[in-house]
Amino acid sequence: MTSSFQQHHGAMLLKYSGISFISGAVNHGFFSGTRSLWTAAIGIVLFVLGAWLEHRLNADSNDTPSSGLLQTLVLGTLLSIGLGFFTGGLQHFPDSPARSAWVVPLGFFISVLALGLSAPRHWPRAATVYVLVVGTAVTAGSGAAWQWLEQHPNWAATGHSHGETAATDDHHGASLKAGVIAQVVSRSITVNMDDTMRFTPSQIDVHAGETIRFVVTNSGRTAHEMVLGSDEDIRAHAEAMKQAAAKGAAHEDEHHHGTGAAIRVAAGQTGELVVSFSQATRLQMACLIPGHYEAGMRGTLQVLTTPTAPSKPADPHDHSSHKH
Repeated sequence: MTSSFQQHHGAMLLKYSGISFISGAVNHGFFSGTRSLWTAAIGIVLFVLGAWLEHRLNADSNDTPSSGLLQTLVLGTLLSIGLGFFTGGLQHFPDSPARSAWVVPLGFFISVLALGLSAPRHWPRAATVYVLVVGTAVTAGSGAAWQWLEQHPNWAATGHSHGETAATDDHHGASLKAGVIAQVVSRSITVNMDDTMRFTPSQIDVHAGETIRFVVTNSGRTAHEMVLGSDEDIRAHAEAMKQAAAKGAAHEDEHHHGTGAAIRVAAGQTGELVVSFSQATRLQMACLIPGHYEAGMRGTLQVLTTPTAPSKPADPHDHSSHKH
């Protein structure tokens, strides 16, 4: 029986959709986000379904020697992971060069292993030369790209910048649009950002009426940012960033943070952000560099009601109001 064009096309769509899912999972934090783990799992299932359908079509058409179904599924899983790692790592290189430096070569070698195990014939010498030469080039190129991005952090994470807001003027203190504005800082809070896509601490409590100096350190090897805003503002802004990235726009070309407080810190640097909190509310801390928010780089800032000082009991020995 000759398989139809529709069936072949369906198998191809399943396989490449699976690779895209896995690539997206790697691109958005496969190693640090629960949602991305599910995305990768769905991608593997889609690819395996496509491989299974292709296996059936080849068996029915007798065009190619048919391997066992179990072998097809296992090798299909390996191949999907390898190709997903390779393509996702390439896409995500500017955002996480340290991780992509080993994800890309790993993806290459996994895909080679899967294809080699599925080959029905003897492994040719030319294939060995190809793996050694290209594998070395991919590994060396990934390492060189990592080192270059580490030395040029302005190119990492799309090299974006933010417009000034009322809470950030050159990343320090309040806006000077209306002249000199003095702020009395209630206290300082230290926040660390790193390449595991986490804020430390990830939960902060302040009180309404406080003016807080956030001392923000980036201990990673790529740029990160801390943006404060409501859940709705952060979600809307993250979606806008996703759409802008899909259009190929640079981070700084499409937006200004309108949440009122944001700071971007280059790799290995420390910045300060002074924010006044006027009323009780719940805010998010988020890094809106493409891929970082999706990887779980977010936290919670709770603005609590200003505590009321307990009233002092009357002093029976206080004679300050007595008349003599």
